[in-house]
Amino acid sequence: MPVVTAERTHATHHGHGARIGPNAIIRVAEALRAFEGPALSARVFRTAGLDHYLDAPPQQMVDECDVIALHRALVTDVGQVRAASVSWIAGHRTADYLLENRIPIAAQRLMKALPAHAASIILLTAISRNAWTFSGSGHFTYRFGNPARVSIANCPVCRGAHAASPACTYFAATFERLYSVLVHPDTRVVERTCMALDAPACTFDISW
Repeated sequence: MPVVTAERTHATHHGHGARIGPNAIIRVAEALRAFEGPALSARVFRTAGLDHYLDAPPQQMVDECDVIALHRALVTDVGQVRAASVSWIAGHRTADYLLENRIPIAAQRLMKALPAHAASIILLTAISRNAWTFSGSGHFTYRFGNPARVSIANCPVCRGAHAASPACTYFAATFERLYSVLVHPDTRVVERTCMALDAPACTFDISW
């Protein structure tokens, strides 16, 4: 029986100079090459003014403006449907990187051994603590339960965009992959509201 056990808010950095982890650039580049080929990859990054990252991928946190520009250029150059496919691959690759490099093996074993609801609480709490690394100047909130709910106001993936359907596939794929590995293999993530559809925030339901 789904039970909401808590609700928390995580306010990320506001104003100019907010930064986001380099996975938001690197994994999109990888997914673009795999899904669309090197020529179109170069065009998208050139449109975003970020072609230098193709030769020298960022090794540190990047300005959130770079992430915003890249996701806008992706939609502009390949269209929303194909952009969503690229973003889904990029989100999965981001989650795989986190599993391999950022989430301790002991913590992963613990979550896999726990009931799904308990594992979800641990994972969602950890995601919230690190929300500043992917939300930039956005505002991250979450709610426990099944479905768990994640919300990002001022979301950097779709900030300033207008779309015909929810546009934050990158985040949805990242959350779904992490939950599928650590909480329950049948996890599904659905973006319920999106700023690209004039909603006040991008909201994701995570269910299993």
